[in-house]
Amino acid sequence: MPIIEEPGQAHGGPEENSRHGRLSVRLSAPVDHATRTGPAAVAEPGGGLLALTYVPEPVDAGPYRLVVLLHGAGGSARQGLELMLPVADSLRLLLVAPESAGSTWDVISAGFGTDVRRLDRVLSEVLGGYPVDRMSVGGFSDGASYALSLGLTNGDLFDSILAFSPGFAAPMVTHGAPRVFISHGDDDRVLPIDRCSRRLVPRLRTSGYDVTYEEFRGGHEVPDDIVRRASAWLPARGDRPGG
Repeated sequence: MPIIEEPGQAHGGPEENSRHGRLSVRLSAPVDHATRTGPAAVAEPGGGLLALTYVPEPVDAGPYRLVVLLHGAGGSARQGLELMLPVADSLRLLLVAPESAGSTWDVISAGFGTDVRRLDRVLSEVLGGYPVDRMSVGGFSDGASYALSLGLTNGDLFDSILAFSPGFAAPMVTHGAPRVFISHGDDDRVLPIDRCSRRLVPRLRTSGYDVTYEEFRGGHEVPDDIVRRASAWLPARGDRPGG
């Protein structure tokens, strides 16, 4: 795993782009005033699926927390969305679940690029229509590794990272100081806990990141209780990222 830089500092330069894992989208007031709520699909110009979204109602009840949810290897946007769909309404979470261009996320197969640009397009569309004041990124398995990699790279955009059973973190550059929630099953046979989270968590903490770590009895999965704990852990409005 690459060295994780000290949080709160920018490591890189103005030439950073999607090849470094940097997203260009930023929080701003919506240009349009979308009214659609519930589940929906975001399509590519050619008709392929870019992402699934879920918008709790009502739209005019104040800004949302947007949560990007990343599926595991060989998974789908539907599986990403389902990670936190049960708590979306009660916590007013606007969910965005991208579909990877390949069988898994770009940084794992060929390096940052394609999936970063796809996510930028999706987020630009969603943020252009809905009020959002806070953003998180999360995922399961390969999606958790990608969430950590993107979240540490874009900690000036995401205030928190939810990593369910990750394997690694591979940021090329780091920005901001996002809080981190990591969970892992003690009998995980896909991404064994001793080689993954039990090594990753101390490195993140040594690098200065605020990490909440939950081990549970089980395998390569995301138990309902872990989802509830992760949801309750999300920073409240007004909390300083990394504080």
